[in-house]
Amino acid sequence: MALTQVTGSGISGVTVGNFITMVDMFRLTATQSGGTNADITANLERVDDASFSKIGTGMTESSGIFTFPTTGLYHVIYTGFIRANSDANAMLYAEVSTNSGGAFDGVGYANAGELGSATSGSVTTASNHFFVNVTNASTFQVKFGTTSMGSGSFLEAVTDQNYTSFSFVRMGDSQ
Repeated sequence: MALTQVTGSGISGVTVGNFITMVDMFRLTATQSGGTNADITANLERVDDASFSKIGTGMTESSGIFTFPTTGLYHVIYTGFIRANSDANAMLYAEVSTNSGGAFDGVGYANAGELGSATSGSVTTASNHFFVNVTNASTFQVKFGTTSMGSGSFLEAVTDQNYTSFSFVRMGDSQ
């Protein structure tokens, strides 16, 4: 039976469930040099468009390492605007650490490689996503980077739009 009406001054004895208590988004602000194959450590900003607002405390970012404000099950979505020039595997990757950066585990790739020999290359927006069950907010971290980028391939970015972006949504309590 569904709850269809609430009267009076409140509800007692009802478990409502988990609500989204944290949403945040960052973007890359400067295009990476062609052929960069490394962690993204600079040129990141929290989205600052007039239409954006984070929910809750938000993520903390330092030198490309993102840390979580509290425990919980997080949905992380990352999107790369990749210009691939005769490069079959131009990729943006994501890695998670559960031990304060002592070791990172790869959790996904967004591949926008361009097959063939077109000299003009291709521009593709590639994305991927994953869940992180953060059981200790002081030790879990996420970072992003590029790999298999040929000398003519770039991870594109600008300061006023989300070309390459990173979203974090706390879905509920840690499991």
